[in-house]
Amino acid sequence: MDDTTQPASRFGGRPKRAKPPTERRDRSLSKRLPKPLPQPLDAARIEEMALAYVARFATSAGKLDDYLKRKLRERGWAVADCGPDDEGDPDQARAEGAAHIAALIARFVEIGYIDDAGFARMKTGSLLRRGYGGRRISQELGQAGIGESIRADVTPGESAARGAALACARKRGLGPFTRQRAGAKAGDHAAARALREKQMAAMLRAGHGMEAARAILNAPDEAAAEAWVAEADE
Repeated sequence: MDDTTQPASRFGGRPKRAKPPTERRDRSLSKRLPKPLPQPLDAARIEEMALAYVARFATSAGKLDDYLKRKLRERGWAVADCGPDDEGDPDQARAEGAAHIAALIARFVEIGYIDDAGFARMKTGSLLRRGYGGRRISQELGQAGIGESIRADVTPGESAARGAALACARKRGLGPFTRQRAGAKAGDHAAARALREKQMAAMLRAGHGMEAARAILNAPDEAAAEAWVAEADE
């Protein structure tokens, strides 16, 4: 047995061959070396990233713009007239990259890869089903870069808004869906009032108006809450 071979285990099996000291040192050194910096973006790479993003995610022009500009800040832009060892003017590079991103997004909108109105309709429907109200929906769309006119077009009507309020109460155990009425058995009015304030705050945070929140929380039972929603369709 040579000096690079470890003895066999007392449980049996073949002896393990130890790695040479030079190999161990090389691997240890490679772990300490800094990772190479990513290459600056260029027109081809930024388009590849944009295509991959819209293929994977339903998105808006604003969200894609935020994503690409974040990548631009992280990696920089390869200025066309600079050599491989010349970083160029950073301000010029950022300006060129931002201009290319704007032109790329405009082209994606033109050919239908991005549809802000379609994204807004889809997002609104999803948020309504999850129990969010109109104010919260408008905030979410604004954060996605959706313009005010499109947000106005997808504002939920009365029936949809009431349905979302009902979904919110059912999902979070509010109003007639409360799982345990605080102070109900002991007649603790202070606890009941505190619970109502807490539930009202939850409805408002979810984007529902005061009137809808009161209607849900004042409903004596689930049937009454469902009847209030049905009234909007009459």
